[in-house]
Amino acid sequence: MNAPTQAHLNATLSRLDTARDTSGLQETIEELRDLFGVDHMIYHWVSAGGDQYGCGTYAPAWVQRYIEQDYLRVDPVIIGCFQQFHPVDWKRLDWSSKSARAFQAEAIEHGIGNQGYSVPVRGPGAQFALFTVSSNTDDESWATFTEENRRQLILIAHAFNEKALDFEPDRSPTPTPALSPREVDTITLLAMGYSRAQVAQTLSISENTLRTYIESARHKLGAMNTIHAVARALNQGLIVLT
Repeated sequence: MNAPTQAHLNATLSRLDTARDTSGLQETIEELRDLFGVDHMIYHWVSAGGDQYGCGTYAPAWVQRYIEQDYLRVDPVIIGCFQQFHPVDWKRLDWSSKSARAFQAEAIEHGIGNQGYSVPVRGPGAQFALFTVSSNTDDESWATFTEENRRQLILIAHAFNEKALDFEPDRSPTPTPALSPREVDTITLLAMGYSRAQVAQTLSISENTLRTYIESARHKLGAMNTIHAVARALNQGLIVLT
């Protein structure tokens, strides 16, 4: 498992942004799987009506099995993440029921791995999606990996969801918001990994003023939090990382 450089990650997300169809999502997720050195990486969209769409690296046999057995109803990852807004380590989910344990055992048999980390994403029209990484490794190594890559995985999750929404039939384009120059500077520095204190120092402003810029940009972008705002700003070309 790896922590990819920001340059490699930015290049891959740029290719995702230019994808013209769902095959581009599949190519990107395979590239990211290799970049992070995990066993699997998955984007899984569940509509309000229960329809499912996804791309990822699970074996086709497992994907087919999941759909045929309607495991959406018993999958603790889906159930546990549906009410969450923050990333969830699979070990923190409820696997205590007989159906959940049977599901977990079968998933591991299909090579999913004993460790997983999922980022819930919500979009318009009650849209719900998960971005997931999984691997077969020990607890300590997995905890280190998720801690080091948490921010990047959240960014990628929202980038995938934004692009997937572009391919939704009959969806009207979302107007690009206009950020002020100071808001652009703020979001750019945050995207580069600066802390809030470092951003405030770089821009020679107080942290209270910085907070105003962040909240204003977040509101304009329709983002749930700062990381979501960074992802949307990147996807819409409002900021560019070099």
